[in-house]
Formats: sequence, structure tokens, C-alpha cells
Amino acid sequence: MFGDSPLDRRTLLRGGVTVTGGALLGVAATASPALAAPMVHTRADWNARPPKSPATVLNQAPDHIVVHHTASANQTDYSVAAAYALSRSIQNFHMDSNGWADTGQQLTISRGGHLMEGRNRSLSAIQAGDHVVGAHVANHNSHTIGIENEGIYMTVAPTAALWAKLVETCAWLCDVYGLSPSAIVGHRDYNATACPGDVLYAMLPDLRNEVAAKLNLARVRYSPPKPSRMPGPRHTFDHGPAIGPADRVR
Repeated sequence: MFGDSPLDRRTLLRGGVTVTGGALLGVAATASPALAAPMVHTRADWNARPPKSPATVLNQAPDHIVVHHTASANQTDYSVAAAYALSRSIQNFHMDSNGWADTGQQLTISRGGHLMEGRNRSLSAIQAGDHVVGAHVANHNSHTIGIENEGIYMTVAPTAALWAKLVETCAWLCDVYGLSPSAIVGHRDYNATACPGDVLYAMLPDLRNEVAAKLNLARVRYSPPKPSRMPGPRHTFDHGPAIGPADRVR
């Protein structure tokens, strides 16, 4: 349907699909203007460890953007230093406790609104319109890009700074990959988990419409999201299933 170049993919917006939470009831189809990329703190910035193996890069765009929460404390240190420490902690947990090759998600947003590269090669892949295979949503890592949002959002909303950066980041990804805002979903839309938390999940229709506004698209009506009725995180960084039988990459 689309050409192989990032420019071809961003010229048209892919049609939305119905998802469990915030199901699409209408669709807007309009060309998106090119958006400036947000500032992304690289792995070198936060002093990432070398991965156990290089990330797998697919010459294709992901078809969904998956919103997560980190299931870590809702800390009030909003500094860039705290954001870097968060990225290192996530990487250590994913590599040492989970036994993965590297950080699972492609992007991370701190409560201070700092956007950071996660899995190795993620930023260069996004810039090329390609997809780094992560480890963030079981059985669907080959076609989804994940954004971890620092905190736990079962009963409270994210900070204004985090929210603003999430909107900016999702608009950038939709523009780069030629995705409709309806492609923005929550982790629970794929797996049995409470992630990204009842409050943040309920905000996804607003997220899609704020992204649509940045892309000069019409607002779209969505059915109201329903609570997952799943238990919250069992421990820090537990946001639910991230690797499944269909995933070949860890």
C-alpha cells in the first residue's frame, strides 16, 4: 500500500483499526505535514551498557504505538539526571533480571518530560522509517513500537511534562511512519495486563485527538475505554507480558 521510503509512508496516513480500548468509531484521512523531531536523549547521553547483541532492525514501519507505564515510583525528581538514572535502572533490570539482550522498549519518557532512546539502534531506525524489534508486548514485538512512561498510573494521572512529551512523541512517530492516531494503543489492548494503568489508559482517546491536532487532522470519536479489572504491578518494572512464544528476539 505504501512505498518503502519514510517519505512515502508519511505522505498518507494508514487507516485505523478497532481495538479493545477506545475503539475507533470514525476516521479522518488527511495528509500530515512533516513534524520536527523532539529532542531525544541518546543511549550515550544516559551511559547505557553495551547490549549483549545488536538489535534486530526490520526494513518496515511498525503499525502500532504501544503506551506503557514503567510501574516504578511516581518520583518528584524531574531532572535529566533522574531520567538518565531511570534508563540505567530499566536496562539493568531487563538485562540482569529478565535475561534480555538490552532494554526492552524503544523509547522512555520520564516524569520530568525527558525523552530517551531505549533499545540500541532505536533512534537511527526511527529516523530511517524502520523498526527495531523490542521486548515490550508479548507476541507483538515484530510490529509495535513501545513507549515506557515513568510512573504507575492506576489511580493518578501523569505529570503535565510527561503528557506533553508523550503527545509530541506520538505525533512524531505517526508522522515518520505514516500512522493514524488510532494506531496509538495501550499494552492491555494486546496482553492480559493493567498496563499502562487505568488512569493513563482512560486518557488514550485524548492522546489520540491531541496527536491528531498536531497533525492537522479532524478529531475522532472513540468509545470510552473500560477498566482492565487486572491487578496492578507486582513489583517495580512489572508492566505485564513482554515476551511470548511468537517473539524470536529478547
